Amino acid sequence: MAICILSGTLLGYFFPSLSTFLSEIEFANVSLPIAVVLLMMMYPIMLKVRYSELLHIRKNAKVMAFTLVINWAIQPFVMALIAWFFMTVVFASVIPEELRIQYMMGMIILGLAPCTAMTLVWTFLAKGNLSCALLQVSINDILILILYAPIGIFLLGLTTGFSVPLDTLFVSILLYVALPLGLAALTRVVTNKTKGVGWLETHLIEKVDKITPIGLLITLVLIFIFQGDKIIAFPYHLILIAIPLLIHTYLIFSVGYFGSKKLKIPYAEAAPTAFIGASNFFELAVAVGTILFGVHSGVTLAITVGVLVEVPVMLSLVQIMKRKKAIFQFNASESAT
Repeated sequence: MAICILSGTLLGYFFPSLSTFLSEIEFANVSLPIAVVLLMMMYPIMLKVRYSELLHIRKNAKVMAFTLVINWAIQPFVMALIAWFFMTVVFASVIPEELRIQYMMGMIILGLAPCTAMTLVWTFLAKGNLSCALLQVSINDILILILYAPIGIFLLGLTTGFSVPLDTLFVSILLYVALPLGLAALTRVVTNKTKGVGWLETHLIEKVDKITPIGLLITLVLIFIFQGDKIIAFPYHLILIAIPLLIHTYLIFSVGYFGSKKLKIPYAEAAPTAFIGASNFFELAVAVGTILFGVHSGVTLAITVGVLVEVPVMLSLVQIMKRKKAIFQFNASESAT
């Protein structure tokens, strides 16, 4: 990952014509190189969604209700508040105003959608309940189609005064969520009928899943090619952007962690509940940021810093959950109350 960042930054700085060439490959203000790579990443993510898990929603009603509160009633608003505070108060004297506003919008866009597929990774590493995580992810992906745009318009307008074009945001959701979600659902239906569920889970998903990390690395190279001039000019901005993102991640994790303990949610379900809000849907955030503001904007840079912060931080949170597993051991009667 570090090699991708360094190579992309140097290519963008020393070969500005390459950045110009790539940025001109667009359609309807959408960077086609970024769009292709993001769609490559989205499809394997959506292929993991099992809609059959929705049948278990009543069995996990308490966990799902708490998850929804974290994901949609707490997490986006906390991110907006933290971004506003740091970019308008704490860093007001060290970052130019235009960039501060762009960084703020990038962090808000990043915080609008809680994580999807990576929740499964963190849950697996923490030895949590993958079925519960799949249910949370499935519901989350459906709610993104409904809630992402209105909450995004409200928070961006409230904190920055930016009027988000509804049609552009709607197209982003259709292109980067609805389309890969629909294709993945169709793939599951056809494959289940022709090859069986076992083949889908053990062969197709396993092979297709390798696309996601490759796509992530390519995305980082492309974005840092476009951002090379900013990073060379303001290298310390990466650290300043990372500070509020770190605070947000640990804070939202704490809400899930202590809330699960208070609600007596067993460890296996508490783990994905604590992870899903703390992590973010990076791929969608990049897509929305580049469509609304372009690949050269500070918005896109702030979103990209988010993924650099997220991976090591989430790994540390996995270790915290594993070390504290004993405090989430409740008897059946306690868990049901």
